[in-house]
Amino acid sequence: MNEFMTAETLATFAGLVAAVSIVVQFTKSIIKKNFGDQVVRIYAFIIALILTFIFAKSGQGIEGIVLTIINAILVSLTSMGAYEVVADPYAEKEK
Repeated sequence: MNEFMTAETLATFAGLVAAVSIVVQFTKSIIKKNFGDQVVRIYAFIIALILTFIFAKSGQGIEGIVLTIINAILVSLTSMGAYEVVADPYAEKEK
């Protein structure tokens, strides 16, 4: 295996989660500086939605669109959760 990321890898759930995590982590400081912390979640979803539509679109017609959006939600939630577990597992959030 000589390639790090391929289109076949990005067509999998784990590949999409990894790609979204990487893109969001490298660009998150720009988003947080300009828009604040709350927008990062929406930004992660938008990145997940774009990548899911490009590499892992499910079905055709309205059914395919809805399934792809649901998959993008799962990918974005998982990528944000993966960051919390890896980067700061003992963080306590204030309410």
